[in-house]
Amino acid sequence: MAGNIIVGVTGASVSRRAVDWAIERATRRRQSIELISVVGGAIGAIGEAEVLGAAQTATQQLLDGEAKRVADAGVPVSTRVESGNPVTKLVEASAGAAVLVIGSDYRGTGSGPARGVHGIRIAAGATCPVVVVPDRDLGEGMGVVVGVDGSDVTEHAIEFAASEADRLGEPLIAVSVWTPVNTPRNAMEVYPDLYLANMQSMTEEVLALSLAGLSSRYPDLRIVRRVERGHPSQVLTAIAADARMVVVGTHGRRALARFLLGSISQELLSHLPTVTAVVR
Repeated sequence: MAGNIIVGVTGASVSRRAVDWAIERATRRRQSIELISVVGGAIGAIGEAEVLGAAQTATQQLLDGEAKRVADAGVPVSTRVESGNPVTKLVEASAGAAVLVIGSDYRGTGSGPARGVHGIRIAAGATCPVVVVPDRDLGEGMGVVVGVDGSDVTEHAIEFAASEADRLGEPLIAVSVWTPVNTPRNAMEVYPDLYLANMQSMTEEVLALSLAGLSSRYPDLRIVRRVERGHPSQVLTAIAADARMVVVGTHGRRALARFLLGSISQELLSHLPTVTAVVR
């Protein structure tokens, strides 16, 4: 995959996890890493230049420390300190990159409210795949989960997920979810068996078509197919909780809509069951 790996670095502890994830990927793929940190908040107030200068110096020292860890791992590394809006600067930096990696301080159910508004906006606006790393020990997860719905963006998500699963030596868990037609309460308490069977069959067919040819490109990749009934984001979140990574596709946005994601991508990023990649 062309381009280097961009990592957004902050003073939060999760940044080390994001850098670690990037180091592992760069080592296996022989890619370089660029560490970027953004100093924000400048409004042009009198005396601000001194404060901004001190912040930039401290930020560069932070990047230098992380860069040493990357270099010690044998990965080519560069650093960059930017000034301005972090979302805008990271979206701009994504142009031409292989992947943009950021961290989120959301630590899972029971740890407080869902976080990651900046992460959602960055994932929506970036021009390359965005990987969001949660700030917690993910344990011994297995497999790379990818959401499949038969759309064009699904193809890119499948390819990214298959490549990551192959890199990690993990199975690819391809998940398609179907949802019964929503009816007013008590209008249809029991769906006809034929309808349910047809929904299952049609979704299985979509999944099979979406995965056609994948085995020829990745002959050593084990592919697990799962067709489930329910709400897509809930099903994906539940399955991904035991996985190394979950990958979803999203349509590229422009103009005022560029910082909006589809509901499935947004819900996954809001709750981060594991390392989550958003691909367009």
